[in-house]
Amino acid sequence: MSVVSELDYRPSEDEAFMNDRQREYFRKKLLEWKEEILKESRETLQHLADESQNHPDLADRASSETDRAIELRARDRQRKLISKIDSALKRIDDGSYGYCEETGEPISLKRLDARPIATLSIEAQERHERRERVYRDD
Repeated sequence: MSVVSELDYRPSEDEAFMNDRQREYFRKKLLEWKEEILKESRETLQHLADESQNHPDLADRASSETDRAIELRARDRQRKLISKIDSALKRIDDGSYGYCEETGEPISLKRLDARPIATLSIEAQERHERRERVYRDD
């Protein structure tokens, strides 16, 4: 009898969609991703604090300000990503995780594994992007 460890587990199309094991797999994946983002954020804040000295050279100061602006924009994107991760965790808890918000159909496991915060199936996402493109071109 072969026992597959939880570390080796990958959701499969052969099992019932969003069974307990799959939900736990995605919960763990989302929590690990969130922790990694928070760790990077702490490092960024420490780096910004360390870099806050005043540079006497104008070029050094400008370079430092540019680096700071880039890091702050990245932090803002990370903050939004954490919000999406938290929403995905809530969907796992309420049983709606893994289902397309537009059609109610299951989102493919492959898509969820690649983008665990996905809320739309590939087809719905493509429709959404086409509509966006049409309105943007007007």
